[in-house]
Amino acid sequence: MCVCVHRLEHARMHAKHKGHEAMHAEMVLILIVTLVIAQLVLVQWKQRHPKSYNLVTLFQMWVVPLYFTTKLHWWRFLVTWFIFSVVTAYVTYRATRKPLECTTPRLVYKWFLLLYKISYATGIVGYSVVMFTLFGINLIFRIKPEDAMDFGVSLLFYGLYYGVLGRDFAEMCADVMASTVGYYSASGMPTKHLSDSICAVCGQPILVDVSEEGIIENTYRLSCNHVFHEFCIRGWCIVGKKQTCPYCKEKVDLKRMFSNPWEKPHVMYGQLLDWLRYLVAWQPVIIGLVQGINYILGLE
Repeated sequence: MCVCVHRLEHARMHAKHKGHEAMHAEMVLILIVTLVIAQLVLVQWKQRHPKSYNLVTLFQMWVVPLYFTTKLHWWRFLVTWFIFSVVTAYVTYRATRKPLECTTPRLVYKWFLLLYKISYATGIVGYSVVMFTLFGINLIFRIKPEDAMDFGVSLLFYGLYYGVLGRDFAEMCADVMASTVGYYSASGMPTKHLSDSICAVCGQPILVDVSEEGIIENTYRLSCNHVFHEFCIRGWCIVGKKQTCPYCKEKVDLKRMFSNPWEKPHVMYGQLLDWLRYLVAWQPVIIGLVQGINYILGLE
């Protein structure tokens, strides 16, 4: 009896959608063409006007998840998003002030370095939980597969999402601070000469006596012979995603600079963040555009 009912419903569904094959094919074609054109437009935009592209992408990365999570009442994400937004807004405000306070670069790099470490660790834990669940290790601890998978995917999303936002905000702040100090400009030409006793990242003296006002710490000399505070140049390269000298733009030898492999910028992690950036910021826009085209053409 049940088999007959199922076959009857299946036949009704086919009868309902009979003759719609051409329409479905047209919708798929519109989707493919829109994806290809959108990808080409985004690539050209990023190459020709990287600053505006990065700003718009960063804004969408910040706002789009807020819209969906508010509709779904995901309060845990909203709380973390609010905390991140408040602290990052304050740090970004400090980084864009002129003149730049001597304590600002360290504040900026400390916050984004902390965020980088937390997001990276959270992503690794989430990925590990997902893999353990796939291999059934969760059953040893009597945890339901769906609960373990939800927990792992949530951690992975948190790590990747805040990792993307942290890297993008850090890069923006690094550019603004370096330009404000005056040793770097958008054209690539320094606006003033770098003294051997000044750090081009924070603009403070390299070496100071105990009685002097300044920062006492180790220094690091790049292959171009420019010297920086160790924390400043590490923040510039790791947090700000910069792999060139802040003053002369020469390529930084990261292998020689960071002997600890955990301190090196993670290439695969960065590529994964770039993929998530496209997925979160632009994919909803493209899907919305496809739906708009289908609506205008009368396709359902």
